Amino acid sequence: MARQAINIGSSANDGTGDPLRTAFDKINDNFVELYGSDNDIKTLDANLDVNNFAITSGVTNGNITITPNGTGNIALGSITINGSQVSSNDSTQITIADNIQTTGTLNVDGATALGSTLTVGTSMALATGATVTGIDNGALGSSATLLATQGAIKTYVDSQVTAQDLDLAGDSGTGAVDLDSQSLTITGGTGLTSVAGSQTVTMNIDATVATLTGSQTLTNKVLTSPTITAPTINGALTTTSLTTNDITTNGSNANLTLDPQGTGTIELAAATNVTGNLGVSGTLNTADVATTGNTTVSGSLTTGTFNVGDLNIDASGKFTTDTNGNIDFNPSGTGVVVITSDVTHTGTQTTAGQLNVDNIRIDGNSISSTSGSITLSPLAGQNLVLGATGNGVVTASEFQATLGEFVTLRTDTLSTDTSDGDLAISTQGTGTINFNTPTQTTIGSAGGASAIPGAPTGYLKIKIAGTLRVIPFYDQA
Repeated sequence: MARQAINIGSSANDGTGDPLRTAFDKINDNFVELYGSDNDIKTLDANLDVNNFAITSGVTNGNITITPNGTGNIALGSITINGSQVSSNDSTQITIADNIQTTGTLNVDGATALGSTLTVGTSMALATGATVTGIDNGALGSSATLLATQGAIKTYVDSQVTAQDLDLAGDSGTGAVDLDSQSLTITGGTGLTSVAGSQTVTMNIDATVATLTGSQTLTNKVLTSPTITAPTINGALTTTSLTTNDITTNGSNANLTLDPQGTGTIELAAATNVTGNLGVSGTLNTADVATTGNTTVSGSLTTGTFNVGDLNIDASGKFTTDTNGNIDFNPSGTGVVVITSDVTHTGTQTTAGQLNVDNIRIDGNSISSTSGSITLSPLAGQNLVLGATGNGVVTASEFQATLGEFVTLRTDTLSTDTSDGDLAISTQGTGTINFNTPTQTTIGSAGGASAIPGAPTGYLKIKIAGTLRVIPFYDQA
């Protein structure tokens, strides 16, 4: 039942409010709704007292049970209670200000921080390991339940060090050093002396031992796979095989001579780079030859593929480049490039100077003839196109151009090329338009020019000096 309000009227004793019996009946119903019967979960029970900021059970030793609906939580400020779990609903630390005593087992899943001391009673179990029953400050034993102090650990370590020694073994013989009472002596041998200082032992080599930086003479020594930097060999070098990255002469301007014995030859097995001038007085047989300097050939040159910088010449005589470079033929002085056979051209040909083809000369923007007329004759039925942008087109029956200059223009039809466009006929300076056409002295059927009919046959529209006019016309007599 919902709460019932008592109508008290508009003013005191105005007779518009609820009668007393009706008003007190509503009061009784509201109290029944509030308190109800004992143990009614919808009302306050007589066994539960809410007074002086305290909720108290009215039954001696009675419990107070707060049960949320479904999976709901019990929220007390920033503390949330859900079943047996207590958590912070604002993600802050939960602080218990007084001592905690538990008669059950305390399980800690995470890390535990202790502010001062830890007092262990009978025993303490950590995770699933052994149970710690105490702390031992004496000699370390074999107990699995006692914790050792620093003093106990030091006593044990000292006793172990006293009982230990360091075993030594050399190429021959062995030795031992008592770590508690003896020291290790490192003595030099042939060519070696030792110097000890602080925690360092330095081994020094005397003059009887060859060093990397010293100057010694080696006699009757065999070097197996040595690495020698810049050696000087005063006498003859005899070797079965020589592997090197550089061979130079020892004297200034001295020649380097490679002279095989008997019929032996000089074999260059890999690609050979010649950075200077190559002079060959005999026969030179090579595979690929790559040069970075000048190459002078006084006789015939027969090759597979000949590469000079970006220029390639293959066995068929084809000239190509490795990159986008040009192939330039530039004779010296008054020399010319002479091509004695037919030339087939498939790409774009660029001529920087004058080009003469028989009697036709192309120079800059001019096409002229060195002898005779110039005839432009397209194939029958095809167009002659003037201008790279299509501004001029010549066909068998039509000529289209932006501007044409003619002494005499003969045509059967003169019309505009644009739909609804005007046909403009202009003269230069004070010139006039001269119509050379037959004339007559009569107009229509009326007879002489003095007898003009009342109305013309029609009117001819024409612009004169930019203004649109109409000229009447009549039928021919």
